[in-house]
Amino acid sequence: MSIGTCARAFGSPCIHEHACVRCSLLRPDPAQRARLAEIRDNLIARITEAEQEGWLGEIEGLQVSLASAEEKLAQLDAAQVRQRQVIDLGMPRFSQIATRISTARGPSS
Repeated sequence: MSIGTCARAFGSPCIHEHACVRCSLLRPDPAQRARLAEIRDNLIARITEAEQEGWLGEIEGLQVSLASAEEKLAQLDAAQVRQRQVIDLGMPRFSQIATRISTARGPSS
């Protein structure tokens, strides 16, 4: 159940043991944004439950995962904004090029 692509070198061990939402090398897939938001919402519910039940040891780990999920969602949102922006590359317009006069002379006959 992948939510993106791992940028970790092939064959290197993963210290997160499949908790990829925590990994800084996860490149989330924009098509999986809704699933990532669902994971975030589930983490919020689990933190609430852990607080109610007094599971103090669980809360910290869940909060780390929640912060990471929110960071991944922010990455997706920022990438979407960047894709919509128009970047001026400073390319000359045709009118700027066409008005130039060449001083080069053709071959003499």
